[in-house]
Amino acid sequence: MTDGRGELIDKADENRFEQDFNSEGGAGQVWADYAVRGDARMILHVEADHALRGSGAAGRFMQALAERARETGMKLYPQCSYAVAWHKRHPDYDDVLA
Repeated sequence: MTDGRGELIDKADENRFEQDFNSEGGAGQVWADYAVRGDARMILHVEADHALRGSGAAGRFMQALAERARETGMKLYPQCSYAVAWHKRHPDYDDVLA
């Protein structure tokens, strides 16, 4: 665990990425539901446990997801408003977009 973050887990059988967080501000999980489209993952929904809301955990989750995509060659296709907004604020990860 780094800076309160657990490992990013791909629960492929549930089409869901998950990551646990534990910090002074609270503990919980952030997750994203996705649909598979070839080598791309269409991000349908991103959500954080209530205890993590406003802590920046969802942004750190999205960064971990974008870094995983970059490392593995996976492409992301953001569909939910949070994922779309995050990618607009982080054009340095445009290379992972489908």
